[in-house]
Amino acid sequence: MNRPTGCLTLEHLASLAGEGTIDTVIVGVTDLYGRLVGKRFDAGFFLEEAAEHGTHGCDYLLTVDMEMEPVPGYAFANWEQGYGDVHLVPDLATLRRVAWLDRTAVVLCDVVDDSTGDLVPLAPRSLLKSQVAAAADWTAQAASELEYYLFRNSYRDAARCGYAGLEAGGWYLEDYHLLQGSRGEDIHGAARRHLAASGIPVENTKGEWGLGQHELNIRYAPVLEMADRHILLKQCLKETADAAGAAVTFMAKFDAQQAGSSCHVHISLWQGETNAFAGEDSLGPIRCSQTFRWFLGGFMHRLPELMVLLAPTVNSYKRYQSGSWAPTRIAWSHDNRTAGFRVVGHDQSLRIECRVPGADCNPYLVYAAALAAGLDGIAEKREPPPHHQGDVYQADQIAHVPASLREASDLFTASEFARATFGDAVVDHYTHFFRNEQAAYAAAVTDWERKRYFERI
Repeated sequence: MNRPTGCLTLEHLASLAGEGTIDTVIVGVTDLYGRLVGKRFDAGFFLEEAAEHGTHGCDYLLTVDMEMEPVPGYAFANWEQGYGDVHLVPDLATLRRVAWLDRTAVVLCDVVDDSTGDLVPLAPRSLLKSQVAAAADWTAQAASELEYYLFRNSYRDAARCGYAGLEAGGWYLEDYHLLQGSRGEDIHGAARRHLAASGIPVENTKGEWGLGQHELNIRYAPVLEMADRHILLKQCLKETADAAGAAVTFMAKFDAQQAGSSCHVHISLWQGETNAFAGEDSLGPIRCSQTFRWFLGGFMHRLPELMVLLAPTVNSYKRYQSGSWAPTRIAWSHDNRTAGFRVVGHDQSLRIECRVPGADCNPYLVYAAALAAGLDGIAEKREPPPHHQGDVYQADQIAHVPASLREASDLFTASEFARATFGDAVVDHYTHFFRNEQAAYAAAVTDWERKRYFERI
């Protein structure tokens, strides 16, 4: 199989390092938020040592908050245990150029327990790998559609002004609008070219339904590869914007008056070259296999108790507004953008588009949840609810998605299914993470409160 442009073997990296084309290798993992963290290696040292032996990182990376402060209360890593190391083992299948940075390559790693040599189960990539292993009878194919807002302020200037009064990348809604979209081509076009040159095949970019909002779509891939690409797509856009003195945000809801930013995820199961979702069973207006029916039924049934893995921040839940293009109810429909589960394609292209995750999601957690729920549906032969026609926003009889991080995290920690699937230690670790995020928000004094109460209370 030919490697995509930008993907590297160690031999190719050695050649590029020898001629000075690449002199730096980023060795990275994601924390619980989905942020890329790690080290920059001299390319020669990486080839001599780290490529084979990996490196170490402080285990606190899986317990820190957004400010990189170690949070007490985790069993996995804490002050009493001294915050030791975990082993970061490069997955050389992810080695590729970073075309948006000078003379740089990147490799993503698995987080491994030094004493046992086993994957650390609560690391985000480990969670997804465990579900890929559970789906051994199939290959899960997936795609992330990421939306984001572009601003003509640098990140530094945006922070300096408290993220208020920013200049949006556009001044009218640019959904599919090519003229307005052209005004962001210095960022969007550069990102498309950088990603393609880094071994991440790009489909397209398009304007979205907010001022300066855009979407970038990359080609579908096996689910672990897609999650890796998703992480690098975000990194590319942020660093490309930063280098140009601009900024992008992947907040699920940047502004109450603007559309939220989603991450619609597409998923299907394959056996060899055949889509296992294709079949001759009738389900509403579509034809599909039993595998499809049961996967969809499981995904929908388990969504409430796994919701927090798809919507991990306080801000995530502010996106779920009626008439906002974000789903509010747990329904499925064929090619209907008001449904949380939109079924698209037919025959070999048949797939589920879950519209629940926002752009703030951690893709490893999203895809781990999707696979776990869908596989459970297949095991239990769980049928989906009836096909919904019409405006799902008006369907009061259909259950609403969990309305807050607190509600979703309570469902997660009480879920016998989550504990059986991921283990008590994983559920307890992530529950502590989500509840700490909720507590940080509850303690904050916001601009909304000052505007509402400063004078009139």
